[in-house]
Amino acid sequence: MPIHVTEAELADRRAGACAAMAARGLDGLLLFKQESLYYLTGYDTFGYVYFQCLHLGADGRMALLTRAPDKRQAHYTSVVDDVRVWVDRAGSHPVEDLKSMLADLGALGGRLGVEWNAYGLTASLGFALAQGLEGAAVLTDASDLVSRLRLIKSPAELAFVRRAADLADASYAAALAETRAGAFEGDILAAMQSAVFRGGGDDPANETIIGSGPGALMCRYFTGRRTLSADDQLTLEFAGVYRHYHACLMRTVRIGPPPARQRSLHAAAVDALHAAMDALRPGAPLGAVFDAHAGVLDRAGLQAHRMNACGYSLGATYAPNWMDFAEGSMLFHGNPTPAAPGMVIFIHIIVFDSEAGLAATSGHTLLVTETGSEPLTRAPTDLVVR
Repeated sequence: MPIHVTEAELADRRAGACAAMAARGLDGLLLFKQESLYYLTGYDTFGYVYFQCLHLGADGRMALLTRAPDKRQAHYTSVVDDVRVWVDRAGSHPVEDLKSMLADLGALGGRLGVEWNAYGLTASLGFALAQGLEGAAVLTDASDLVSRLRLIKSPAELAFVRRAADLADASYAAALAETRAGAFEGDILAAMQSAVFRGGGDDPANETIIGSGPGALMCRYFTGRRTLSADDQLTLEFAGVYRHYHACLMRTVRIGPPPARQRSLHAAAVDALHAAMDALRPGAPLGAVFDAHAGVLDRAGLQAHRMNACGYSLGATYAPNWMDFAEGSMLFHGNPTPAAPGMVIFIHIIVFDSEAGLAATSGHTLLVTETGSEPLTRAPTDLVVR
């Protein structure tokens, strides 16, 4: 079976989740985040776009309710033995099937933690879940329980992250090889993704961000490809991905001689990146990382041109987002969450001068160590001119 880690490691992770459950007085978890299912069992699918739920009992027993296309998927990619199917039909009510499964497991009547904050559990399904289990169990929000466990990466996970970082660097090298006046953005994207796929990697959990000309001042993907001119700029934010673990980079490349303003923006962005990297150390609040970057940019007179956050945790994630969301894991002012060894953090510095129409970005993925932080991506931060 293509399970990405040993069964012993998966068992240790579930034991950690059960210990966290006990600390909260929970009798079980109803898990809807695909990241949680992957982390605890190895289960790998995009079937979370439909209703599916893994019940993890306080005793470690598991049962998965999903659709027929994912029954074999679960057996093939995970250690879950008890896989049950709800049937597609007009007026399907999978919550009723879930209630029956929980009754069969003896899991009703207690306190169940629910991952309410999950992409697969839409508002409509969430209301149906609350209504369907009303009086049958006490439901409490446990959206952060597994997510918090996932913040600290194991040695096996870090091996995947390091491979992802290598793929990110290779992807950037492939982009630079294609970037020149007259180059088509689609060819640049194709080269970047090819480097990841040929290296055994996966699709990123959200689209690669690419924009040139005025689009270089966007930090979101948008459709439509452009050909680079002889006086241009190209912003890239992308990930190397291995076993769903992400390592990200961000860069702005200049095509043609850069204006003096863009050189100064780039220099400030790189200074801010180095200050933020220095501030990322165990025990320091994540808010201090943001403040270090903001201090550099603000002293350079660029407060109006920066963002209100400068990074976030990374890990194994699924569409539509590669940000490894756990409460307090973003880099913003005042965030008290302490950095801890084993965290993987993407720091991105974004400076957009809309009046001048110029972009300057830089970023690295780092591992928090016992004494500081280690860059996992190693691409140079120099302003590349093509």
